Parts: sequence; C-alpha cells; structure tokens
Amino acid sequence: MDFRLSEQEEAFRKEVDDFIQKELPAGWTEESLYWPGGYGAIPDFEEINPAADRFRKRLAEKGWLAIAWPEEYGGGGRSHIEQAIFYERLSYYRAPGPDVGTLIAGPTILRFGSDETKREWLPRIAKAEIRFWLAYSEPNSGSDLASIRSTAIEDGDDLIINGQKTWSSGAHVSDYAWMVVRTDPAVAPHKGISLVIVDNKSEGITIKPLINILGFHSFNEVFFDDVRVPKSNIVGEMNQGWYYLMAALDYERLVVSIGGLRRTLEELLEYVRGTDGNGQPLSGDPMVRDRLAELAVEIEVADVFFWQTAWMLDRGLIPNIEASVLKLVTTELSRKLANTAMDVMGPYAQLERDSKLAPITGRVCTGYLDCISALVGAGTSEIQRNIIAMRGLGLPWS
Repeated sequence: MDFRLSEQEEAFRKEVDDFIQKELPAGWTEESLYWPGGYGAIPDFEEINPAADRFRKRLAEKGWLAIAWPEEYGGGGRSHIEQAIFYERLSYYRAPGPDVGTLIAGPTILRFGSDETKREWLPRIAKAEIRFWLAYSEPNSGSDLASIRSTAIEDGDDLIINGQKTWSSGAHVSDYAWMVVRTDPAVAPHKGISLVIVDNKSEGITIKPLINILGFHSFNEVFFDDVRVPKSNIVGEMNQGWYYLMAALDYERLVVSIGGLRRTLEELLEYVRGTDGNGQPLSGDPMVRDRLAELAVEIEVADVFFWQTAWMLDRGLIPNIEASVLKLVTTELSRKLANTAMDVMGPYAQLERDSKLAPITGRVCTGYLDCISALVGAGTSEIQRNIIAMRGLGLPWS
C-alpha cells in the first residue's frame, strides 16, 4: 500500500484547504472548544449555529458533504481517498461539515436501501436540507444493542412505535431519528430488529434535555408514545436491521478527527516552546519532550490506519476489523492527548475559556472532560477490542 497522494489528490487537498480558510468564519478554529473524538462540545449540538449552517450549505453546494456518493444522489462522485482528504482538512480546522446523515445514514441507505428509499432521502441529505440523530441507546441497552426494548407494531401501512432512547446527541436540533426498533419479539434478539427513519415532528415524541459534564445541552432522552410511522420509512427489509446497524456502526467508526489530533498536538507544542517552567522553557524538560514525542509517533501510526481504510473502500473492501482498530486507536489517543496536556500545563489546564490565563482558549479543560465520551460513542474501547480479538484474531468470545 502506497498512501502518497497523487498529483490530482494533492491539488484537491489544496483546493479544500483554500476553500476552508476562505469560507470558515474568522476565529472559528481558535475559539472552538471541540476536542478530537468528543461528543460533548460539538457546536451544533448546543444549538443550531447560523455560521456553521451557512458553511455546511456552501459545502453542499460543491457536492462535498456527500463527497464520495454518486452524483445522481447529490454526491461529489469522488474517491474515498479524496473523501479522506476532505475529512482530514475539515477536522484540522475544527470546521463543521458532514453529520449523522452524510456520515452514517446516507452510506447505509446507499448500501441497503431500495431505489425508492435512495431517491427519497439521499438528495435531501446531500443538500443539507435535513438533519438526523442516532436513536440507538436505551436506558438498559448500550453496548448490548440487541437488548433494545423499543417496539414497532404493524398497523396497516404504518408502524406504531413505543419506547425510549437516551444519550441522543443532537436530537433537539435534528429533523429525523435514525432509529432501531424491535419488530419481532418472538425470535432471537438480533433477528427481530428493524431500522426505521422517524420524523421528529410526529405526534407522540417527547424530547427532554440531558446536560453533559461540560454544562452543554448535547444529549437528550427521547420518549415515543404510540408514534405512527409509515412502513415506507423502513430501511431495507423488516427484521434485518441488526445487520444494517452493524454496517452503520462501521461507518461511524471511520469518522475520526485525525486532523484535529494533529492540530491539537501542534498547539501543545507551541505552548511548551513559549512557556517557562522552573526557570527554563518547558520544551527543554526531558519528561515533556518524551511525552510529546510519544504522542507524535502515535498520531503518525493512527494516520496510517486512517488512510488504510480509505484505500480499502476504494477497492471495494469492507474495513470491518480496520474500522474498530481505527476507532480504538484514535479515541484512546484523544484521552492520552488530554491527559498529557493536563500534566504539561498543570493547574492552568483547569482554567475555562472565560479566563485570560487559560491556555489554548480553555480547550484543554473541556477536552479533558469530553475525551471520555470518545471512548464510548460508536462502541466502547472494550467492544472494539472484542471485535478485533474475535474477527481479526479468531479468538473465542470471553
């Protein structure tokens, strides 16, 4: 595998970079509290940011929101390597961009949806006309998603949904739920699940806020009481949702902030070069140098995993195990980066953004709290290790 970019790909990288620097609101990258991999400080989860919305619409106009989709569905028709270039540059600038619709729902519909489903949903997702949230987790169903209890009972041409979802990121600022429900309770748990799209405006839906550890309203608990949904909103075949969900989770695990990790390390390097500790620059402290060098090496390793998955997708290969490897490595790096920054900066790292003494805009303080969410979303680190052990190494279930 040779991951060096071609001349055409290098030109596209420059085009994306120039576009972001021109279109992204001034000061966005520096002021953003987003920590690579975290779920708690994404600006659009707190409220719909008009500047972010405008930027996303500009991406949609260029066909970049759904950059590797076929052009007939509003996509850019580009390769997965070019898609990876685009994602890497966006994350480097902490720029708003692809969301649940373009990153998870859309690719799953492309792979499993009927022609009618594709025509109905994909163009609107690609044009940034609609937003999705993930309706997976329930109060007693997190890592064990096969144990979900939310039900959908057939009633003529409709499904009647009852149940509850929790940790629902961005549900309050979205249009549709990308939801898994139990449609056949009489069979084995994973064989009776369906994947369905539910309109947030449907009667019987109640959304209640959950304030996260950062003090932001990113999460929600959502209740469904006799919510009527047309059967035409089922993705693929009824009772096959578990298999679609596994593919959707793989797509989610490919969404990593490799550029964001690199950018944050650069900011930390700049900090130690310009800050004294015990009468000498922190950059001269052997322990600090060792910690940062270790991070730099691990980010380079993660970078190779990142490009490997894009290379595989362009060759029609499914990066199932590789998606778990990438997710595990990058999210553990997110925590390690936050811990290192906290140790290097000492008490200053605890200062929030409203303090003039807070290093790098107070991002370390929120990042230290938020990085834990990176280890949970899209499957915990323990789940990723189990997948790697069983599917990659052929080891038995422990």
